[in-house]
Amino acid sequence: MTAPVPAPTPIAPHEDDTMSSSTAITNIAALVTNDPSLGDGSPLGLIQDAAVVIEGDRVTWTGESSKAPATDNRVDAGGRAVLPGFVDSHSHLVFAGDRTQEFNARMSGRAYSAGGIRTTVAATRAASDAELAANLTHYLAEALRQGTTTFETKSGYGLTVEDEARALRIAAEHTDEVTYLGAHIVSPDYADDPAAYVALVTGEMLDACAPHARWIDVFCEKGAFDGDQARAILTAGKAKGLHPRIHANQLSYGPGVQLAVELDAASADHCTHLTDADVDALASGDTVATLLPGAEFSTRAEWPDARRLLDAGVTVALSTDCNPGSSFTSSMPFCIALGVRDMGMTPDEAVWSATAGGAAALRRTDIGRLAPGARADLTLLDAPSHVHLAYRPGVPLVSGVWRSGVQVV
Repeated sequence: MTAPVPAPTPIAPHEDDTMSSSTAITNIAALVTNDPSLGDGSPLGLIQDAAVVIEGDRVTWTGESSKAPATDNRVDAGGRAVLPGFVDSHSHLVFAGDRTQEFNARMSGRAYSAGGIRTTVAATRAASDAELAANLTHYLAEALRQGTTTFETKSGYGLTVEDEARALRIAAEHTDEVTYLGAHIVSPDYADDPAAYVALVTGEMLDACAPHARWIDVFCEKGAFDGDQARAILTAGKAKGLHPRIHANQLSYGPGVQLAVELDAASADHCTHLTDADVDALASGDTVATLLPGAEFSTRAEWPDARRLLDAGVTVALSTDCNPGSSFTSSMPFCIALGVRDMGMTPDEAVWSATAGGAAALRRTDIGRLAPGARADLTLLDAPSHVHLAYRPGVPLVSGVWRSGVQVV
């Protein structure tokens, strides 16, 4: 039986330390760097009995603990594992309301017709800016406690020019990774004229939303937007300086994945129903396949086949898809456990996909890794190995989090 790992012990800083002081976290049982040039040479760049040095908001050194350079401060990790902060590259956190009844009905085997996304749209439109911001910060704090240091979030529950723009404005106060998703579904106000809604999304609404966003997204699916509509929406966004990402092939086979690769989308998200041609397209392009197992868990749907994608050489990310309807979880550790248990991933692959994979889905090189020059976003586990994230599902293993060099948990 493995003995409990002792708590990390901070060593007191010098009295004259300043904001630019250096800190070494030492006595790390296993350090995941996600740099193959380090440690064991694997994709995780795993270093045993390791240390990492932080100066300001950056990592400046990693290596064996016994070789750590002198620093102003030291923290003894107590034989715990350290890995990069999780990068959650797909969430829907600007919303109001609750869909407990819908979930309960679905899990009870009953059909539920309360309107799904439309229910959240009505509640979100009725909420004040302060209420939406409070809800957002609540779930961000929840995610941070579980090791998420970078997150992307979308609009999509307003579906009017004013409500989409305010959702993005609120989101942009908390993250740089903001996505315009006016094309979540056809607004109920345009149920009889989808073409007019596409014109709004690519016209007045886009003009109002583009200044607050980095990305543009569309739900390309039967019952939402078809391939031609999705192409028009993403192309209009690109013309305004927004980079594409896409909800693709979640509920059925369709054109979403290949459209994503054609338009150089950063990610195609869900990727549940894929043809061989879809997999080949992803393998030959730069689009990341972002898998969202929380959605399958919460809907009892078919699991995405991560093994098939990985074996084909596709870059895979894991994300929560945190939203009030189909995946109401903010836990990246939970998604890692699902990826390993139900999607054919190894623990190493799942951890890489939840960190470096998420960074790739956001086209970021400064996060998702712990090597010199990277942003100092670290997660400390109450366990000797990152494998425990899958080995001990549901256990709150995150015992410390640093974001931009500052310990926040």
